[in-house]
Amino acid sequence: MLLKRQQMVEEQIAARGVIDPAVLNAMQKVERHLFVPAALQVVAYADEPLPIGHGQTISQPYIVAYMTEALQLKSGDRVLEIGTGSGYQAAVLAEIAKEVYTIELSKPLADTARDRLASLGYKNIEVACGDGYKGWPEKAPFDAIMVTAAPPEIPEELAKQLKAGGRMIVPVGSFFQELYLVTRTETGFETKPLLPVRFVPMVRPDKR
Repeated sequence: MLLKRQQMVEEQIAARGVIDPAVLNAMQKVERHLFVPAALQVVAYADEPLPIGHGQTISQPYIVAYMTEALQLKSGDRVLEIGTGSGYQAAVLAEIAKEVYTIELSKPLADTARDRLASLGYKNIEVACGDGYKGWPEKAPFDAIMVTAAPPEIPEELAKQLKAGGRMIVPVGSFFQELYLVTRTETGFETKPLLPVRFVPMVRPDKR
């Protein structure tokens, strides 16, 4: 699996323009095959999303790396992730940032991810089951927020939980989606479109 992971980083990520050494190191270190169902471990390092149950997916490695790099993380940052899924993206973030807070709507996924991340030795990740649209106000403000499911528009409540200078990356839209980088300034927010993407919809607890 180590060789497959090295090939993934070299051929799927670095070759496509991701250059942040911290991101490349994190993608090299986190063992993606441990975050997918056993039957899919043989294809864990393919450049594609994979189903993880409960109607959710683990994002393709390139998108994980691209979104992580776009946040421009520093070692002392506190990061909020919306959409824990299997916990893979949280693990990548935790290799770079100081603290990661991650919210998952599905209780089975949240519980499994919490146990998996703990078993892998991550002590700087806190997992909660809840409504991602509300964020985690008790832990705010954050240096960075990553949203791994697509809301119909940029969630205002999440943007408000950024520090001044903080960054949020979020896929927005329904059938056609665009990845946006939102930066909080001293006077408001700057929004920059990055690239077309395809994510599962971000839903509220009463809409499942």
